[in-house]
Amino acid sequence: MIPSQMLKGVLEGCVLEIIRKQETYAYEISKLLEEYGFGTISEGTIYPIILRLQKSDLIKATVRDSNSGPKRKYYHLTEEGITKLNEFKDNWTKLEHAINQLFIGGNADE
Repeated sequence: MIPSQMLKGVLEGCVLEIIRKQETYAYEISKLLEEYGFGTISEGTIYPIILRLQKSDLIKATVRDSNSGPKRKYYHLTEEGITKLNEFKDNWTKLEHAINQLFIGGNADE
């Protein structure tokens, strides 16, 4: 399992990517993260992220009927959300490169 402190900085970008792939709801986001190997991420962790993303106008919600139980909020990316996700991916690539340089070897000058 990945330590929660390590996940804090990347979960927002990962949630954006899941929503980019498909309109989805909070419980499904937590299950998909688990399937991708992030470990158990509770809805209690997902909801504050979703609220932040909504307040920043990065995602929007559409309420739909559910085949089991009450209506659900399905989330989709806004144009700002797509831009933010692309920035996250660019930053992730730079971080991944720096970590690989450090751990795998290489020169600090490369």
